[in-house]
Amino acid sequence: MSGDHEHVASLSAAGRHVRPLVVALLLTGVFTVAEVLVGFAVGSLALVSDAGHMLTDVAGLGMALAAIQVARTHRSPSATYGMYRLEVLAALANTTLLFGIAAYVLVEAWSRFRNPSDVPGAWLLVVAAMGLAVNVVSFMLLRAGAKQSLNVRGAFLEVVSDMLGSVGVIVAGVILLTTGWQYADPIVGVGIGLFILPRAYRLGREALRVLLQVAPAEVDVDAVRRALDGLEGVRGVHDLHVWTLTSGLRVATGHLEVAEAAGSEAVLRRATGLLRQEIGIEHVTLQVEATGFCTDESNPV
Repeated sequence: MSGDHEHVASLSAAGRHVRPLVVALLLTGVFTVAEVLVGFAVGSLALVSDAGHMLTDVAGLGMALAAIQVARTHRSPSATYGMYRLEVLAALANTTLLFGIAAYVLVEAWSRFRNPSDVPGAWLLVVAAMGLAVNVVSFMLLRAGAKQSLNVRGAFLEVVSDMLGSVGVIVAGVILLTTGWQYADPIVGVGIGLFILPRAYRLGREALRVLLQVAPAEVDVDAVRRALDGLEGVRGVHDLHVWTLTSGLRVATGHLEVAEAAGSEAVLRRATGLLRQEIGIEHVTLQVEATGFCTDESNPV
């Protein structure tokens, strides 16, 4: 039998992007406090609302970091794979936040469209420009991690949504300053809400795939089975399972039937190399057994 459990702790994709998350959290947190203070000082509902969006960024980044920290430090005999699924749960929680943001923005935009308020365009423009600068820095910090980790991607999408929110507020501020047209604010709000929804859906769908232990979308399990079955010395493949433990950590387990004369060690080496190098599965556990042997004949999977 071959396994590589000792390598699990080093393979989490999110764990490789802790520093950018920390910097983004600090920048966003400081600006959120400043925006709340300015918003209440000038009586701007738009700024207070945008600060609420920033607050969800802070919450999302905080959850991402907390999940990574627990996953990296928590070890126990019963948690044989560690706590890496917390990273995926954090991504799912971020999905809920994103849907909440979108719903709030759409409802608030509808309310303002019916009863437009007198928003101070100059304050909107200045503070939103500062917010955009903070979000752009966070965007650059998290962009690489978002390609590898669902957890980081959740935080990244919240930053993207708030960055677009800042752009929208700037546009609304310019329109208010130049024309005084109060409907600019709710129209921009609708655009932001509609932008967030499909991205939140995609993030949630990917998180659920991991939690339900569905094979990664990029891995064709039937093709993997055929590739293993075609290796020299392999007479059959059964109990093959492929899933994702957390972002950046794909897992495969299976049983290989070998001919009596076949060297089991050589077969195991070829099969493990195939799964790791050609298929791209990071964590492989295979059992080699004689033809006709089955550890659990009643197991239908």
